[in-house]
Amino acid sequence: MKDELAMLQFLVLGAVATVISGRYENVNVKQDWWETAVFYQIYPRSFMDSDGDGVGDINGITSRLEYLKELGVEATWLSPIFKSPMHDFGYDISDYYSIQPEYGSMEDFEQLLKKAGELNIKVILDFVPNHSSNESEWFVKSASKDEYYSDWYIWENGHLDSTGHRSPPNNWISVFRKSAWTYVASRDQYYLHQFGESQPDFNYRNPVVVEEMKNVIKFWLEKGVAGMKLNSFNHIYEVDKDSYGGRYPNEPMTGKPGLKPEDYGYLEHIYTKDQEETYDMVSQFRDVFDAITIRDNLTRIMMTEASTTIKNAVRYYGEGTHSGAHIPFNFGLIEDLDKDSDARDMKYTIDRWLTYKPLRKQANWMTGNHDTSRVASRFRSELVDAFNMLVLLLPGIAVTYMGEEIGMTNGFVPWSETKDPQACNTDDPVNFIEVSRDPVRTPFQWSNGKNAGFSHADSSWLPVAEGFEHLNLAAQRSSIRSHYQVYRTLTNLRMRPAFKYGRYESLALNNDVFAFKRWYNDDTYVVVMNVGRTYHVVNLTAFDLIFGQLEVEASSVVSSRTYSDNVQANYLDLAADEALVLRMQV
Repeated sequence: MKDELAMLQFLVLGAVATVISGRYENVNVKQDWWETAVFYQIYPRSFMDSDGDGVGDINGITSRLEYLKELGVEATWLSPIFKSPMHDFGYDISDYYSIQPEYGSMEDFEQLLKKAGELNIKVILDFVPNHSSNESEWFVKSASKDEYYSDWYIWENGHLDSTGHRSPPNNWISVFRKSAWTYVASRDQYYLHQFGESQPDFNYRNPVVVEEMKNVIKFWLEKGVAGMKLNSFNHIYEVDKDSYGGRYPNEPMTGKPGLKPEDYGYLEHIYTKDQEETYDMVSQFRDVFDAITIRDNLTRIMMTEASTTIKNAVRYYGEGTHSGAHIPFNFGLIEDLDKDSDARDMKYTIDRWLTYKPLRKQANWMTGNHDTSRVASRFRSELVDAFNMLVLLLPGIAVTYMGEEIGMTNGFVPWSETKDPQACNTDDPVNFIEVSRDPVRTPFQWSNGKNAGFSHADSSWLPVAEGFEHLNLAAQRSSIRSHYQVYRTLTNLRMRPAFKYGRYESLALNNDVFAFKRWYNDDTYVVVMNVGRTYHVVNLTAFDLIFGQLEVEASSVVSSRTYSDNVQANYLDLAADEALVLRMQV
């Protein structure tokens, strides 16, 4: 089967990519649907409420699919919609084969797939393979030592001292702080949870668990989804305790100042993530996607999420004859840039991924997700268009988190209304905001109406962000110049051969001005952005074969320039935060 698929990909895709002297070339004449697609992440609880309970749902998404089409989106990735007690809002799954009733029914989901298909929008589901909910039937049976399920999770004996005090097996810490072990009296053992207490880790050294996870993937692919995103994949394996005398070893301290023993960063997680077996499991899961793909030649894609080093991250593409993920998420623009970053940092971060990734694989770009501070808040609102230009016009795949296209800002969610378990686990009503993910999950701002047009309920599950009366989709739709209008212009530009197939070269023209060139045959573009707070004059002839006049194809909302304005290549004055897409005049 692998040989057949490899031949199919060779004939259909013919992908050749090279990185030479800081240049990136992608000369696919014909590409698969996902290779230059715009993916749009929806956090279902916060997108659109159709039934007035203050919580977003599947029918709400279905009702807004035309908006995605209007934006130029080709696929939508939905954060988890599976049945869950919602302690971590869907990332604690109790039934992998059912829809969370709060979001709707299986019939509702099938209707979503049908409507999306009519609009030629693919649907991708967020899948959590590392852990389930502690309310899952699987875990309940495992906790009671059911013979079949007993070894589905990581169970370990604790320590009991002479005074009868019980303590966890070792010093492992949860990503959400505090011990990664929780005691269960019915087994007189602890279970491992690398995330919340309600999220027990699966035992991937049990082949029955692996087979069940493959069955889950197969079920949803056969239901009609075009792919799945595998969440926190680098956590699925812990070290094999048999290699350490039958006990899980303590992890070493990082020695970082200012951290407490309960903080995740207090330890170096050498035994609980990025284990070597992980990469083989990526390949095994990929086989499941490929087996469905080969039935009708419609590629079902596997996306992987792993917060790790770049050398580990690019291993998810696959190695040697082993296929990996189609899209291993690139968090460079999220993790490596902050409000103090300049043009040099931007160039380094972008070129670094292009350098490290395998030559024949597609890059991908994102600036936000449901866990990350929004661009307008992490940087500043004036740079929203510049970052959307990066996501949409760099070579490869674009991923946009809902609301980034209109420049939404982080909402304020007070301690009394905080829902995020990561924030609640700080037990700190003052500093919780430093880790809370609720501010980036506030409802989508559709209009200046009640609850920003998200819901007719008296209140929404999280409060709507302040300022929605002015910052909303309806206002930007009716405006001649807005982030929304710029985004639509960029998705249209993205369809041109220079951006779909073209070569790439980048320059930091000075500390504040980053620029990149895309070209295909005689069609050449320069995307230039001033990420500083002062005016600059730059010379674009620093790029080979850029000269004379260039025409403005797109401009950020802070720019005084508009479509079809001409600029001189050898003397371009840029206002603070100004970003332009320019086309060489032939």
